[in-house]
Amino acid sequence: MSRYEVRLARSEPVAEETQAFHLTRPRGFEFRAGQSMLVAIEGATHVFSIASAPHEPELMFATRMRRTDYKRALARARSGARFRVDGPHGLMALHDDAKRPAALLAGGIGVTPFLSMARHAAHARLPHRLFLFYSNRRPQDAPFLQELASLELANPTFRLVPTVTQVDAAKDWKGETGPIGRNLLERYLPDLRSPVYYFAGPPGLAMAMQSMLAALGVSEDDMRSEEFYGY
Repeated sequence: MSRYEVRLARSEPVAEETQAFHLTRPRGFEFRAGQSMLVAIEGATHVFSIASAPHEPELMFATRMRRTDYKRALARARSGARFRVDGPHGLMALHDDAKRPAALLAGGIGVTPFLSMARHAAHARLPHRLFLFYSNRRPQDAPFLQELASLELANPTFRLVPTVTQVDAAKDWKGETGPIGRNLLERYLPDLRSPVYYFAGPPGLAMAMQSMLAALGVSEDDMRSEEFYGY
């Protein structure tokens, strides 16, 4: 793990009140899909999952644009702005045993490490079966939803299962509804104890996923998680 100075290449909206930031990738910065990095701007630091894939030329992260000093500094940043990154960090990398599927449970902006995994799996043609259960209040709150749908079409080993919890605000929605729970998992996973489970999102969602999986008899060794504070 090392510190690097990078510059902002560009930024773009990826969902309602959610922005993606593309940074120049420094020479020697190597990471595994699912890992994170510390990003510093104007003296303040925040940890972000790397949403881009290891083969891509830029480092990309995404965040909800809240009213905090750090997010205001991000909002002010223009192309060429200087950042510092420290990393990579984290243990959210995909397991090696391709015979075991990966069940990825994401809430909102918690999808970012799984976007990296999905991009990497498609590029490297990994044999792993990936099931991404992706929960948001409304479709417009879901970062990268269209890209993930395209990745599902391009990669036969990747299955996207999006769900929304605010049904009255999703009149034309044709996906699943309600939170991620046992009934939803059982509709798509033939054996609930077969996958390695990864979950990421707000602390409340992470705790709920851990409790649900424990009740299903999933071993702690088969759970890997990230909690997204202040996203």
